[in-house]
Amino acid sequence: MTNSVTPPTFAQRVLQWYDEHGRKHLPWQQDITPYKVWVSEIMLQQTQVATVIPYFERFMQSFPNVEALANAPQDEVLHHWTGLGYYARARNLHKAAKQIVSVHNKEFPTSIEDVVALPGIGRSTAGAILSIACHQKHAILDGNVKRVLARYYAIDGWPGKKTVENALWTVAEKNTPAQRCHHYTQVMMDLGAMICTRTKPKCDECPLQQDCIAYAQGEQSKYPGKKPKKTLPEKQTLLIVPVFNKQVYLEQRPQSGLWGGLYGFVEASDIKAAKSELAKRGIAAGTFTKHAEFRHTFSHFHLDITPVLAVVNSAQRLQVAETNAQWFVFDEPIEVGLAAPTKKIIQRLEHML
Repeated sequence: MTNSVTPPTFAQRVLQWYDEHGRKHLPWQQDITPYKVWVSEIMLQQTQVATVIPYFERFMQSFPNVEALANAPQDEVLHHWTGLGYYARARNLHKAAKQIVSVHNKEFPTSIEDVVALPGIGRSTAGAILSIACHQKHAILDGNVKRVLARYYAIDGWPGKKTVENALWTVAEKNTPAQRCHHYTQVMMDLGAMICTRTKPKCDECPLQQDCIAYAQGEQSKYPGKKPKKTLPEKQTLLIVPVFNKQVYLEQRPQSGLWGGLYGFVEASDIKAAKSELAKRGIAAGTFTKHAEFRHTFSHFHLDITPVLAVVNSAQRLQVAETNAQWFVFDEPIEVGLAAPTKKIIQRLEHML
C-alpha cells in the first residue's frame, strides 16, 4: 500500500513563504492596533510602501490615536498628507475618526458592517484591517492580490469590470484560511508587491509557480487585463500668485471637488479675470507676469498650469475678506495642506521674483 501525501494547499504554500520571506518589520506591523493598520491601509492605497513609511511615522507622532486624529483641525491633517496625493483619503480618514469617537465610543469597530460604513473604507480595506488587527477571517482584494489571483487562475479581463471582480472575490474567499488569516492577508499583499510584480515577475521565487496557469501559458503580462484606454482630456488654467514682502496669498478650496480642503492659489482663465478675482478679495497687484507652464496629471484629465506672478506693492491693499484665506511667509514652512502644484510653485517663488 502506498502512502499518499496531500499536497499543500494554496494558503499553506504562501504562509510557508511568508515565514521565510514575508515583510514583518514595517512600522505598522509593530505593536499592531486597528488604528495603525487602518491608517497604513489608507496611505497604501495607490502609494508604494517606501513612500508611505515616513508619512506614516510623522502621522503617528502627531496623531497617536483615533481621538487625537478626530480632534485635530482638518488643515493639520491635510498638511501631514501633503505630497501623498489623493487627498480625499485624508479627508475621509479625518471624518471617519470623528465618527469612531462619536458613534463607537473612541473604539475602532470590530464588525465588518460597521467598518465598511466608515467614510473611505471599502470591503477589501475593511477585511484587511479586521484580519490583520483582530485576526478575523476576511478575504481581501487590493491591486496586488488581484494580480496574484488573476495570474494563478488565468482570470481574463479588467478587474474594474464587475463580472471579473466577482470572479476574483470568489477565489479570494475560497483560499482565505481560518487559521493565521492575519499572516495570510499580509503575505498576499507581499507576494503581489515583491514577487508577482506588474512587470518582470520573479516567477522562480514564487511559491505558487508550479500550478500558476499564467506561468504555464507564458502569459503573465496578459493578466490581469488592462483597463480600456481612454484619451485623457486636457484642461488649462492660470494660477494667480500674489506676493508682497516675502508673503504669498493662499486660500482654502471648497471641501468637495479638486484639491478639496487644501490651500491653493486663485484660479483664472486669463489676466483680466485674474485682476477681477483679486479685486474681489481686496488685492490690487501692480504687475502680472506669466511663468513657464507645467502639466499636472490627474486620474481623469491633464491640467496645464500657468503660474502668474502678481506683485502687490502696497501694504494697505492687503485685506483678506475671507476667514479661509491667509498670507504666508513663503520661505518658512507652511503648515497647511497644499496640493503638489501649489507646493511646486512656492518652491520656485524665489526664482520667479
